[in-house]
Amino acid sequence: MKNDASTSAAPLKGLGGPLRSSEPVRVVRVATPAVHLLEEAADLLVVHLDFRAALETCERAWQSLANDSLTEEPAGTYLEVKCSLCIVGIQALAEMDRWQEVLSWVLQYYQVPEKLPPKVLELCILLYSKMQEPGAVLDVVSAWLQDPDNQNLTEYGALCELHIQRVLLPLGRLLEAEELVVGSAAFGEDQRLEVLQAIRTVRQQWKQECSGSQEAQKLNQEASPSSLPFLYQLAQLFHRIRKAMFARLYQLPLHD
Repeated sequence: MKNDASTSAAPLKGLGGPLRSSEPVRVVRVATPAVHLLEEAADLLVVHLDFRAALETCERAWQSLANDSLTEEPAGTYLEVKCSLCIVGIQALAEMDRWQEVLSWVLQYYQVPEKLPPKVLELCILLYSKMQEPGAVLDVVSAWLQDPDNQNLTEYGALCELHIQRVLLPLGRLLEAEELVVGSAAFGEDQRLEVLQAIRTVRQQWKQECSGSQEAQKLNQEASPSSLPFLYQLAQLFHRIRKAMFARLYQLPLHD
């Protein structure tokens, strides 16, 4: 009968060599279907320029995530895969000129704005700002910035400034922008002064534009007969004709 000690010391097949007590156990991770689909979606987007197929592949990957949840992977990997799928999907929608669907498409997977990854939120701000629809992301970004957990993220300050520059200022929400700058600890003193100066510059521009608009309106209300509306000029013409006719009638001789 073989010695038990010699048997236990024999190397085990399939583990990449014998295990020793001083070596950590090495586990070879196998990529989940969601990771494979993410790679496929990125390839369809960048290499093949098949944006529709890239979007459909992202949606299949999301379904796979819901099923297996990457339970064998660290939590960080799961979050990275979700974020990467969103980035590919956003780009695919934008390339198909379906950018209006981006926000609702993203929120169907994250449910609430507060849970959006900073990179995804940044892409949404940039996209809707570029398409001159910053109001579409106003409530979403505001909700994200007010969440206490998000205020501890390193990206918080940069997203605050991006929100001010790309959303609040174009919408003319200057007071809201000032309150965000003054009330947030994410801004350093120099950065705070710089952003406040930008807000003051925009406010001054708005005042000048408003003053110019009022002056133009005043000039339109005065001015020469040639600038009067057509119907008013026509009424003046009839008035002159009528006056001339009555003047000729009074000049005619009267007969018994």
